[in-house]
Amino acid sequence: MQGILSLERSIIKFMNLQKIIENLVESFLLAGKLALDLREKGLIKKIKSDNTPVSNGDLEVNELISKKVSELTPEIPIISEESLENKDKSNLKNFWLIDPIDGTYDYINNLDEFTINAGLIINNKPVAGLINAPAKKRMFYSYSEGKSFEMTNGIASNLSNSNAKSKRPVTFISYSNKIKPEIQKIYNNLGVKKNVRMKSSLKFCVVATGEYDGYVAEPRAYEWDIAAGHAILKHSGGIITDFNGNEILYGKKDLKNPSIILKSKNIL
Repeated sequence: MQGILSLERSIIKFMNLQKIIENLVESFLLAGKLALDLREKGLIKKIKSDNTPVSNGDLEVNELISKKVSELTPEIPIISEESLENKDKSNLKNFWLIDPIDGTYDYINNLDEFTINAGLIINNKPVAGLINAPAKKRMFYSYSEGKSFEMTNGIASNLSNSNAKSKRPVTFISYSNKIKPEIQKIYNNLGVKKNVRMKSSLKFCVVATGEYDGYVAEPRAYEWDIAAGHAILKHSGGIITDFNGNEILYGKKDLKNPSIILKSKNIL
């Protein structure tokens, strides 16, 4: 185990994660502008084989982000929601997970909770992440413990520096207003008093900031939906596990997520 951890640290140190992620921030801001500009002009929309929507915005943002990621880390494969490349590979331990537009329904319907995402996985664990919510003008990124940030007007604020506990009732986010019994049971155990619906990976970010206290979901969606948010939340001081308290790992054969529980550092 110690050998694996040492190898993981060596890979991360060699890569200079801070430099890589900070170089990607500008590309993510450009991708956000591209996404909004394309939407303003009028999107070309299609339905994929899994009956979910996709637009030319998803594809163009994917191309922009993937190209920059490949330039910075040419040796690390990319798995993207909008590409078939590398999805059939097994036993991947080090790779990028990209979701160019998470919340496509919001994106194509002129709503504002959609996000642009990339998470770096080393030894099957998220070690860095970037999430841009361009319609909300919110850019988040992280690259190590205690190094999770929100950038506003070019100024980065460290999310791990705020330790203030809110006096409001414990408030969780959900992807649906209809709470399933197994989730309600977890809510009861955690003392959740209020539930607010929110889409896309923005939920990870607002839990990392402490605006909300957590999020619970049964097994659903794919690894590219949560990897970037996982890194940002973890590096802010929050935690993410499955319903049994197990660590969430990446690179599963089907790339599907297990159950997840997010907790802000403010309620730990």
